[in-house]
Amino acid sequence: MTLYTPLASQLRPTSLNDIMGQPHLLANNGTIHQFIAQKALPSIILWGPPGCGKTTLAQLLGQHFEMEYVQISAVRSGVNDLKKIFDQAEKRQENGGHTLLFVDEIHRYNRAQQDIFLPLLEAGTLTLIGATTENPSFELNKALLSRCQVLTLEPLGADDLGRLIERALQHLGTLPALEEEMQGFLIENAQGDARYLLNMMEQLSYIKTRPLTLEIMAQHLNKRAALHDKHQEQHYNLMSAYHKALRGSDVQAALYWLGRMLTGGEDPYYILRRMIRFASEDIGLADPNALPQALAARQAFDVLGPPEGNLALYQACIYLATAPKSNRAYVAQKAADKLAAATSHLGPPLHIRNAPTSLMKELGYGAGYQYDPDAKDGIADQNYFPEGLEPQDLYTPVARGFEREIEKRMAYYARKKQET
Repeated sequence: MTLYTPLASQLRPTSLNDIMGQPHLLANNGTIHQFIAQKALPSIILWGPPGCGKTTLAQLLGQHFEMEYVQISAVRSGVNDLKKIFDQAEKRQENGGHTLLFVDEIHRYNRAQQDIFLPLLEAGTLTLIGATTENPSFELNKALLSRCQVLTLEPLGADDLGRLIERALQHLGTLPALEEEMQGFLIENAQGDARYLLNMMEQLSYIKTRPLTLEIMAQHLNKRAALHDKHQEQHYNLMSAYHKALRGSDVQAALYWLGRMLTGGEDPYYILRRMIRFASEDIGLADPNALPQALAARQAFDVLGPPEGNLALYQACIYLATAPKSNRAYVAQKAADKLAAATSHLGPPLHIRNAPTSLMKELGYGAGYQYDPDAKDGIADQNYFPEGLEPQDLYTPVARGFEREIEKRMAYYARKKQET
């Protein structure tokens, strides 16, 4: 019986020069070649998406530096497995050998498990290469990170994936040449993942229908779900990109990032909450209709639900992106909070206090208060700040959108008070 070997394993590169992509690491002036030139391999954390070559790179580094290569997965191993590997590494070191330990999905180890590596790395008993798809700064101990170099791997580009398709066609020998449109379908569906691309190629090799057409390919190959993790770094990265595109008034980019989140399964209510906040924080009174638009989108989504309700998010997105921007209300909030916290011991001046009892009237509550609607032009010159606190300019409008009108009104009130 012949054991099955996936196409991705059959085509795994056998030398560092065969690895596709990652020029920042593998070019002549790249980080990996610097290690080779120095004849020293430090402990490394390889951070990148699935199918970008993390495992292959670790294996080939072990071969090049002639180390004993040991590979485990943090999903399927625990402390006892690690202790056995460490014991073997210590014996190997005593005999003049060295161990390269590759830990796939190292972020799956908890903090205590990660700490187990520290004394081994300090003593130089082994070299660690950890692979992770998650941001190491969030998922790995600072102590472990301080003993490793973090190398970032990128998804493979369209050109690299195109060359990989040609290599797979030559290796399989059972598939006809694929038209440009068919290759484009595979590359788009792979989303930078070489392993996923080769798995699709292998699926195609089992199809007996000829000629092979794009329609037949689409029937046999499931459309890959959008890459998005609602609970990890991608969640925050996409929202940050969306927020900044809105703030930069780039409606096209904002629509793109909104689509990335919604097609990736992001919670629409999370997006709506951020849009409502954006309407106050980044637009404010430059366009007073921005907040009602965002709230209306939330209400419309409540009524319709997905997918029909998604249109309300896109409509609000267009409005927010094209609205004039001002953060002066947000700045005013922070300034008011800071001043209020520093002067919370000061009470309102007596003339603007309410006097519901005779005693309060005898104490001067409300004495001298001027009713503005009865004053000339409806404006009385009174102090509304606490006694002992000079009036402060907490809000300064910008000359954009509706805030231009607010600026005119504030200037008018100030002028009338001076006249009074």
